[in-house]
Amino acid sequence: MDMKSPGTGPARVAIPETDQYLNRELSLLEFNLRVLAQAEDVTLPLLERLRFLCIVSSNIDEFFEVRVASLLAQHKIDSAHGDLSGVFAATLEHVSNEARRLIARQYALLNDQILPQLAEKQIFLLRRSDRNPAQKAWVKRYFDEQVRPLLTPVGLDPAHPFPRVINKSLNFIVELAGKDAFGRGSGIAIMKAPRVLPRVIRLPDELSDQKGASYCLLSSVIQSHIADLFTGREVLSYSQFRVTRNSDLWVDEDEVKNLRQALQSGLHSRHYGFAVRLEVAHACPPHLSDFLLDQFNIDRSRLFAVDGPVNMGRLLEIVNSNARPELKFAPFMPGFPAKLGNRDIFATLRKQDVLLHHPFQSFQPVVDFIKEAARDPDVLAIKQTIYRAGMDSELVEALIRAAVSGKEVTVIVELMARFDEEANINWAERLDEAGAQVVYGVVGLKTHAKMALVLRRENGTLRSYAHLGTGNYNPTTARHYTDFGLMTADVALTSDVNEVFIHLTSLTRPKALENLWLAPFTLQKHLCQAIRKEASIARSGKPARIIAKMNSLTDETIIRALYDASEDGVRIDLIVRGACALRPGLAGLSSNIRVRSVVGRFLEHTRIFYFRNERDSQVYLSSADWMSRNLLRRVEVAFPVKSPALKKRVLREGLYPYLKDNVDAWELDSDGHYRRRKPRSKQTRNSAQDMLLNLLSEVATPTSKEVRDAEAELLAQGHVAPSPKA
Repeated sequence: MDMKSPGTGPARVAIPETDQYLNRELSLLEFNLRVLAQAEDVTLPLLERLRFLCIVSSNIDEFFEVRVASLLAQHKIDSAHGDLSGVFAATLEHVSNEARRLIARQYALLNDQILPQLAEKQIFLLRRSDRNPAQKAWVKRYFDEQVRPLLTPVGLDPAHPFPRVINKSLNFIVELAGKDAFGRGSGIAIMKAPRVLPRVIRLPDELSDQKGASYCLLSSVIQSHIADLFTGREVLSYSQFRVTRNSDLWVDEDEVKNLRQALQSGLHSRHYGFAVRLEVAHACPPHLSDFLLDQFNIDRSRLFAVDGPVNMGRLLEIVNSNARPELKFAPFMPGFPAKLGNRDIFATLRKQDVLLHHPFQSFQPVVDFIKEAARDPDVLAIKQTIYRAGMDSELVEALIRAAVSGKEVTVIVELMARFDEEANINWAERLDEAGAQVVYGVVGLKTHAKMALVLRRENGTLRSYAHLGTGNYNPTTARHYTDFGLMTADVALTSDVNEVFIHLTSLTRPKALENLWLAPFTLQKHLCQAIRKEASIARSGKPARIIAKMNSLTDETIIRALYDASEDGVRIDLIVRGACALRPGLAGLSSNIRVRSVVGRFLEHTRIFYFRNERDSQVYLSSADWMSRNLLRRVEVAFPVKSPALKKRVLREGLYPYLKDNVDAWELDSDGHYRRRKPRSKQTRNSAQDMLLNLLSEVATPTSKEVRDAEAELLAQGHVAPSPKA
């Protein structure tokens, strides 16, 4: 045992390296258990509970498409090279078992609570047996007129091989008795559900025996009349099924000449990646599911027989189509900073930086920043990164108008943004046609940094203005994700931003940056230096503090630095929404580290890094999580908040409420499981998101007393230095 000097912290304990980290895949499943807990929370509005249930389904789809697919691919590679250790096989089995338990709990919640309670609120999802005669007749007409003409059942034989099945599409397997029209006894048919038809169908209200909204599923419509498709044959059994496939796009970086063209050709093949999961109805006969497993080459451990629709995520249509305010979260109007109200945005930024906190504050100032730059005759150039802009973006439309008007417009479009590739390709083509300079970042490194730069001629010189953010340039997600954005005319900061743009377009090594920490070059190094500096301060006997908030923490270099700092006496609080590989609270390793996750109404997306630094606090915001992919295989930036007032805002809004939250917060134990924080008897309920809604939304602004009280609490915990007296 390595003993430390007196007064420098506890003695180090030797812990095997394999026991120092939590499994990433299991940690992701733990995150989805926390999302599922929101659906189980009876204090939440009922339709919002259904929304959380649908979010779990979407998350699990992506988990299999990406994480399980990656494990399978690695297992295949290791097996081909003679590695018979079975590490990945054991992980796959463990992950599949945990996913099975989660999914079973999800469907039990849907069937036992959500659907019955929706029925009590006059929202009905009708099975065949639930429909009255008028509704059955309407469904029959709908099937005959809208569905049957689009169906193409395929009876399998040597001339009709098993059809290609698209990723996550709805399909049916049908077992038939008797002979076909040609006297042959082909016994299996496969049928795809038309992708152009809605999966959730609202029945006419006048057909119902009771008030409210009645729905049925397309799968139920088809199954009700499946026998009509096989004249002269007896349907012995059938089941809906869905296959999840590997969805990672890959291009050969050494061979590809044009990334956009390569991806356009690759998007289609994504639908047919190797199969990783099979979902069937719970009543599917074993011989039919075995037949499908064989066709898709899927191990039985990844067969999921579900008691309900094979794609529960489609039920989101019920949430979106019901205007029942009592069953949803109360609406709110994002606040608009008074500094920007009806004022020249450039004049405002020449005086002071502006910090925006979404969704509690409006994203519109960011859109206005680009739109104003596009129409301002004194603006000569606009440079911007695009990662996820969405299919419809007035912000990108403004960039197109700026390019058409003759301004120098440079856009770094990340074509490899997972599941947004098609939208980004379309924007890249339109920007290119408008005359913008469009580049696709660096092949092999996703450009994930969120930056916009405006260059404006003022009094014969060029003045730069920038926006830097933790989230995407997407007004839709900005209403649902928590993010910070900084608008600034700071010369040193905007100069660094311009250098990064030059680096991305020219592919030359960036100059030494004064303010920005840039991945893959310096971000990990600067983070480790800041962590080690806090450790040095702690060893000298002074208070040392780190608070960081992010989506995921899996980078082992960062984790080891945090472990060392913990045992040197640094108090460390980590707010990690999703996957976390760090084990907190282990004596001799992480005894001074606490990890919590907050899962609430909005998706926590902010990345904040705070280092006390002997009261000369460093506060950085970033697009990057503490993952190896972000720090070493992406272009990311972390940018400082320089203004003392804005530093306090970041702490007051972005960190402190989350450390105090006892409503939506979960604490991570060293075994990898999370415990939900609940207010003790007579203790005030503290929800960070609710507090921020009250503080920032609509025209709400903190009173001077609220500011003083918040600062007093922060000061008592050693988070900030006292405000200078006037």
